[in-house]
Amino acid sequence: MWPFFTLNRPLVWLALAALAGASVLPLLSLRLAALVVIAIGMVDGWRQIRLEHQRRRLGEQALELSQDGVMITNAANRIVIVNPAFTQITGYTLEEIRGLDPSALSSGRHDKAFYDRYWQTLKTTGRWEGEIWNERKHGDQYPQWLRVQACHDHKGRVSHYVGLFTDITRHKSREQDLRRIGFEDPLTGLPNRRRLHDLLASRLRHLRAGEGLDLALIDIDAFKTVNDSLGVDSGDRLLARFGQRLAAQVAGGIVGRLGGDEFMVIRTTTFDDHDKWIATLRQHLSEPFEIDESSLHLGLTIGSCRAPEDGADPNVLFQRLESALYSAKRHGRNHDRRFRPSLEVEGDRQLTILNELRQALAQGSQLELYYQTQHRLDDGEMVGMEALLRWHHPDHGLILPSEFIPLAERHGLMPVLGNWVIDQAVAQLATWRGQGLDVLPVWVNLSALQLIQGDLESHLISTLKQYRVPARLLGLELTESVLLDERAGDISRRLEALRREGLQIAIDDFGTGYSSMAYLKRLPVDKLKLDREFIRALPHDHADAAITSAVLAMAHGLNLDVIAEGVETAEQRDFLLARGCRHVQGYLYARPQPAGEVENRLRQAVANVYS
Repeated sequence: MWPFFTLNRPLVWLALAALAGASVLPLLSLRLAALVVIAIGMVDGWRQIRLEHQRRRLGEQALELSQDGVMITNAANRIVIVNPAFTQITGYTLEEIRGLDPSALSSGRHDKAFYDRYWQTLKTTGRWEGEIWNERKHGDQYPQWLRVQACHDHKGRVSHYVGLFTDITRHKSREQDLRRIGFEDPLTGLPNRRRLHDLLASRLRHLRAGEGLDLALIDIDAFKTVNDSLGVDSGDRLLARFGQRLAAQVAGGIVGRLGGDEFMVIRTTTFDDHDKWIATLRQHLSEPFEIDESSLHLGLTIGSCRAPEDGADPNVLFQRLESALYSAKRHGRNHDRRFRPSLEVEGDRQLTILNELRQALAQGSQLELYYQTQHRLDDGEMVGMEALLRWHHPDHGLILPSEFIPLAERHGLMPVLGNWVIDQAVAQLATWRGQGLDVLPVWVNLSALQLIQGDLESHLISTLKQYRVPARLLGLELTESVLLDERAGDISRRLEALRREGLQIAIDDFGTGYSSMAYLKRLPVDKLKLDREFIRALPHDHADAAITSAVLAMAHGLNLDVIAEGVETAEQRDFLLARGCRHVQGYLYARPQPAGEVENRLRQAVANVYS
């Protein structure tokens, strides 16, 4: 401690000088002055010693409280200090590893070249940071994110190395889950479209002389009816069992789920029995499925083709399978159709729309967000707006979501499409804020696939931060079926995390799903959107009037706001106002409009305030 003070404390230096000269000073007054200086220096030195001890104690307490592991080694790279988090993560106490080289904790996964680069970087720059695998006391290996800093003494020589590390096992597991989701259907565990494409390409490359591939695209007829009658959970169990039965039937082949109720089968064969194979598949899958004590006989629509006769490129084969499937659907349910060149000549609007939607997503120029404003009932003031997707097709004109959204859901495009909507809506909010407009919250719709696939929460938060838009200005609308989809995990916990970030949550199309009213007690939501089906016939339809009144009363009891959709007449408005509905959305107030027109209305609102 003493060298520290002599180098850094002027009063200590002065006291030392006074001490040396006190005995030789000729006058008593000078000696007394020297003693005063010595006393002041001693007091200052003692004060600094106490402060240094206090700082040391605080540093030790910080090490004890830190959830990151801390390890300090000497210049010879021998462990001298660890904190409690180190012991908790590795299982080793300080007594067990003091004096050891940290390499004693190595997992053996990294080679000599890795550690050579590690030391070269540390000696050159004085620090190293990266992922490294080590081994706990009980033998299990784990990944950690390690940051090492070299510490130097007053002569510039390395005296210690301080290592700070975090156990990233859960993070790595999350990475593996995301990689698995990228190639695997989360419900059935079967390969998804992306993985099927890769597997098909591999099979095509390894075909031997005399071999061919039989391919079938299988669609379950009227699957929505199963969901409507038995519920989403039962529908999911049916899909899982359907995939299991199909995989058992084509052992040695490939079975995958493209999305929704569409499955794909690939078989390598030397037999020219394509039609017989399809008939066998149909017969096997037509046996009843027992779900919730119900015996279900499924109708199937099948499109098929054969490689290399019908193509040797995976993209071409996928397209021709879809052509065959849509051709079979045009003939009604429970049909199958093998691809033939004339099908491409006939064309299919759905297939064309699907392919062109992919192109529109890649380009972005054909897609646009419209905004429909939401209003307060008592005075008509704007309180928010819903973002609605529109597609301006260069040949077909305006294509409404009712035509292309089901295709996007069926073929796995919704995560990309949904993220595009979020990005555009947040960017538009940022533009309006930059123009000084009084911005209202914008609500966007979320699909089940956005919650199931990818990392929705991270995308939302990062997009808001990128454009510096407050989270309170973005609302998320989810249907009841999405909220009840078990594939999305603990939806209540995920929504609560989003609400803590400041986002608002609404249940869209309320009353048309499968949840019980009691389910609302467990859901962290702010608003219910009463479906337009209950509004259309108001106030003359007694059943709709009773349902609407009951929902409003229930929402009031749960402290939930309600917004009624599809309000088009003054009678509907007056009925809702009389029953305590606060907010509405519909043609009576505004149709969906491009951002430019909404911007003019926002400017007019500002002008009215200052006029």
